[in-house]
Amino acid sequence: MSADLLAGVRVLDLTNVLAGPFAGYQLGLMGADVVKIEVPGTGDLARNLGADPELSARGLGISFLAQNGGKRSLTLDLKSPGGREVFERLVRDADVLLENFRPGVLERLGFGWDVLHALNNGLVYCAVSGFGQTGPMRGRPAYDQIIQGLSGMMSVTGTPESAPTRTGFPIADTLGGYAAAFAISAALVKRSRTGTGSYLDVSMLETAVAAMGWVVSDYLVAGREPRAMGNENATSAPSGTFATADGALNIAANKQEQYVELCTVLGRPELIADERFATREARKLHRSELKVELERTLGERSAAEWDELLSTTGVPVAPVLTVPQALALAQVSGRQLLHEVAMPEIDENGGERSLLVLGSSVHVDSRSVGPSGRPPQLGEHVDEILAEAGYTAAEIADLRARGVV
Repeated sequence: MSADLLAGVRVLDLTNVLAGPFAGYQLGLMGADVVKIEVPGTGDLARNLGADPELSARGLGISFLAQNGGKRSLTLDLKSPGGREVFERLVRDADVLLENFRPGVLERLGFGWDVLHALNNGLVYCAVSGFGQTGPMRGRPAYDQIIQGLSGMMSVTGTPESAPTRTGFPIADTLGGYAAAFAISAALVKRSRTGTGSYLDVSMLETAVAAMGWVVSDYLVAGREPRAMGNENATSAPSGTFATADGALNIAANKQEQYVELCTVLGRPELIADERFATREARKLHRSELKVELERTLGERSAAEWDELLSTTGVPVAPVLTVPQALALAQVSGRQLLHEVAMPEIDENGGERSLLVLGSSVHVDSRSVGPSGRPPQLGEHVDEILAEAGYTAAEIADLRARGVV
């Protein structure tokens, strides 16, 4: 079940694929009524993306299912006069308009910020794009990997030999979605005080750069160019991934007392006084030698055994898991991050199939938060939404006949 923090907020979600839909999903999880406006006949491109070809063929690709639960789908041809009239009526009663077209697309359709603000003074308009609405790169297409490369993320990911390397999931898209959802929520707070909406321009490139925080500050403040260090932590040692008898173990002994405790549990007290490793700065200079010494002992037991021995000592430690293993953690299942939704008519026999989807990472009032319902079929809520906007059954039938919805 979704939270009620944004109950009563109507979001018009014109987004496609990932960053924008992810933002809309986060708002929906917090209780907003998210109306997904899609192109008639095709809909969100994500409806055709994912590892299950059968679901993709049905317009319910896994990529779509992952971030559209609880939304309502309205098909609408914004290029037609009738579609623009419907959209204008919807805008008048909306709280938020979220889109991730290339800059200028919505304006060319007759709905730039000036027009939208005139239609609805309280509207929060959020435009998510690769590079933002201004600047010399504003018109260029951008997908996650393009942003990862341009932002510097890939240059610091991987080992010195393997870099540049992209992360294993679309982090730039995800961060862009979170930034948009946060900005929209903040703008709604402002509107509650002033009654006036806001124009939010979210750049995935700038979000990615800003998210690197201290890595960027290493260059800005200290003049040190960040570089790929594999699983090592530039700020401390031992802090990275270490080999055990049967797998990898992450250890982050960033404080002196943590390092002392680590050496004590490993039965290597001589490493505490060794001048190469006695201080934080010394350990950073001799991190490779320290890694060899620690792995000599860590190799005597399994990752699980070392995790059990160290986890209660104050030393940050944990095994490196696969995605299935992470989802199976009692910590994850116990906090109910996964939510089950029933999806009718998506198996070949026309029956019902339950799907597991990710909910919010935030608990609200001590409970987990998931989508209010299943992801919608394309155009599933046309009649319902248009009726709410004041259209009669005859008018809706006419819009259908003209291909507007």
